[in-house]
Amino acid sequence: GMPNTSGLVNRRNVVATSDATVVSRLKQAGAIPLGVTNCSELCMWYESSNRVPLLCWVILPARSHLVCGFFCVSPCAGGEGGVLAAACSVIGVGSDIGGSIRMPAFFNGVFGHKPTTGTAGAGLSSPPRRGWRQAECGVWGEPAGDTPVPVSGGIARHSFPRLKLNEKVSLEKIKFYCMDHDGGSVFVSPVDKEILQAQKKVVEHLESELGVQVQHVAIHKMKYSFQIWSAMMSSTDGDGQEAQLFTDLLGDHGKPVWPLWELMKWLVGMSSHTLPAIALGLTEKVMKLNPGGNAKLVSMGKSLKEEMEALLGPDGVLLYPSHPTIAPRHNSPICMPFNFAYTAIFNVLGFPVTQCPLGLSSEGLPLGIQLVAASYNDHLTLAVARYLEKAFGGWVVPGKV
Repeated sequence: GMPNTSGLVNRRNVVATSDATVVSRLKQAGAIPLGVTNCSELCMWYESSNRVPLLCWVILPARSHLVCGFFCVSPCAGGEGGVLAAACSVIGVGSDIGGSIRMPAFFNGVFGHKPTTGTAGAGLSSPPRRGWRQAECGVWGEPAGDTPVPVSGGIARHSFPRLKLNEKVSLEKIKFYCMDHDGGSVFVSPVDKEILQAQKKVVEHLESELGVQVQHVAIHKMKYSFQIWSAMMSSTDGDGQEAQLFTDLLGDHGKPVWPLWELMKWLVGMSSHTLPAIALGLTEKVMKLNPGGNAKLVSMGKSLKEEMEALLGPDGVLLYPSHPTIAPRHNSPICMPFNFAYTAIFNVLGFPVTQCPLGLSSEGLPLGIQLVAASYNDHLTLAVARYLEKAFGGWVVPGKV
């Protein structure tokens, strides 16, 4: 009974006739859904803006000029981040394609968890899971101690034993690793100094309070995160099935969208699509022109996964920036459109990741960090997030900003 537009104008009259699998599971567990929140066009951009009429933007509480979200399947995205940060609801669920949960969680100062890929499939979602195989349903909310474990267990109940969510974690026995940045990709912004300072404080706290040694690492292939994500998003799966093209999804079972034509229409104000969606369609077309290069990037991605699996093992957690910059101003992401690579790389690698808030910057804006573990070690990142919440305060009540 709720709108199911995915931010597309040609779906503006579509109303859901059934629940997505994740929503159904939560309702069966006793959760009460309040509604769906706004997302960008096909959930594929930083800001939750689209051309669908009557859909409003939900913005970062008390910071109306700043971006509050990213791309994500309803009921997620930037709208959900604003709702949670303002304490309008307790938890949110959504689909994480390239940071769809973790980025708005970071921008809004709340917790966000992307489970191990394949443990909480989207089911009856839009865009369809077949089109975006790297999407994974996850959960977010204000307190790390109360929501992620039971809710993650609810949406991934068929994988619950393998995720070991009820297993007690000894933090002193975790092997901690830290990366300050991706190695200097030309496609993304340098990491903000205050984000680096917050990460340094986490390292110092872990070493002084837990008595662990945090090892700084430099994983060279992370420098190519955006290229690897793009190539692996469009690659064939294990069964040889091609991923559905973004331009086909924009057409929504109709004629595929021609991005160059849409760009010309956009220049004269006649396109029903947003500029970021058109740009992504053009990028997809360009990537298709170099199949040999794509194959090399897919191979690099597989090698990176093996390298990180070996590094993290069954008891390792990596500290990594959630985003290179603090919440940006509206429309500014168009200047650096690939900054989402800091979250997206872990989608194609399939690792569980938890975004953890770390207080506020000098301007009163949220800081945070990603906690990454090897596949099926979600319990490690969630345990560390609960610990850091106690140490750094977690979510900050908007009225105190």
